[in-house]
Amino acid sequence: MKTVLLAGGLGTRISELTYQIPKPMVEVGDKPILWHIMNLYSHYGFHEFVIALGYKAEVIKGYFLHYYEKSGDLTVDLRSGKIITHNKEAPDWKIHLVDTGLHTQTGGRIKRLKKWIGNETFLLTYGDGVADIDLPALVAFHKKHKKLATVTAVRPPARFGALEIEDTHVTQFSEKSPSKEGWINGGFFVLEPEIFDFIHGDETAWEKDPLEALAKARELTAYCHHGFWQPMDTLRDHRHLEHLWITGQAPWKIWQ
Repeated sequence: MKTVLLAGGLGTRISELTYQIPKPMVEVGDKPILWHIMNLYSHYGFHEFVIALGYKAEVIKGYFLHYYEKSGDLTVDLRSGKIITHNKEAPDWKIHLVDTGLHTQTGGRIKRLKKWIGNETFLLTYGDGVADIDLPALVAFHKKHKKLATVTAVRPPARFGALEIEDTHVTQFSEKSPSKEGWINGGFFVLEPEIFDFIHGDETAWEKDPLEALAKARELTAYCHHGFWQPMDTLRDHRHLEHLWITGQAPWKIWQ
């Protein structure tokens, strides 16, 4: 089963970090967040990836093209031009790097990958969010309900403390609980190839007409994830993920 990763957006909401690199290449620890996401899927046995590229596609291509050189020691023979890589440590991944256009919307990017997916069930998520989701349980849920699409529903992370006020007095202050928020689209989809029929073209945003049409047709189910989930939409989000990683408290690190 292939995993599609949407990695072509402009990343404008975190432009301080994305003016030279695409958002999926922003590092958490010393690895791109894209690497973290791929490790999650790989841990559960999903080793084949189709990465939808767009903004600064060459950066992601270069990262994987030179993965060995970046992860091992090198011997360079300047006379012959021969390069030997030592201590090769690389995951067992097969990666298809597909340029889906600079300004293509999320749905359009998915549509452009139709020939790469073929007529089979596939996984899909965004290239900028991590979770401690049980992917085999997600896939089993999808198969059980036999619908065209399953979305992982999550509670948005709490961002602000809550005040309870009587007259002008604060009677209680508490950290806002994510459980008080509604469910939102957390990515981590399982999809049947028929979903391509719900996408019109490059200008289609996956989160708009296609998902709305699937929901109206009762072909969209929600797998409710109660564990950790965190997107990297802002500098604050990035700092939070970085802190979790460097302190050894990253809930999404389920691999060894």
